Amino acid sequence: MGLASQAGAADPPRLTPSGLDVPRYVSLKYETVNARNGPDESHRLLWVYRAKGLPVQVVAETREWRRICDPEGGLAWVHRRTTDGHRTAMRTQPTPLALLASPKPGAKINAWLRGRSTANLDKCEKGWCRLKADGAHGWARESEIWGASSQVQCKS
Repeated sequence: MGLASQAGAADPPRLTPSGLDVPRYVSLKYETVNARNGPDESHRLLWVYRAKGLPVQVVAETREWRRICDPEGGLAWVHRRTTDGHRTAMRTQPTPLALLASPKPGAKINAWLRGRSTANLDKCEKGWCRLKADGAHGWARESEIWGASSQVQCKS
């Protein structure tokens, strides 16, 4: 029995046309991005994203297209040129999120991230993520934002 089939072993990396891991997070590069039912312009248009910088999770890909999961749980195909490797995260709840001076409960509050808004994601470590928005920065629990979990966020 090989290592990959033993209980508790990590899944082997999936080979992709881009050579990058799936799932992975990217952000939308433009103010408007067409979301399609399949990986080609001939496929039906499902909706249009109007949110530059929106974090999305790539869950599958072809050479030119990326199947993405969005913070609302929507699955669609977008052209690779409409995504950016720049990481962002979103506070999906309507309530503001405190950005703390250090990654620990009770730390001084540096700023507030408005509910339903995005921020640049600098890094995550030990369940905390460092975010930057409008010149302010701070730490928030990974569980309080969308765009940091390593788990697949949308089920096909």
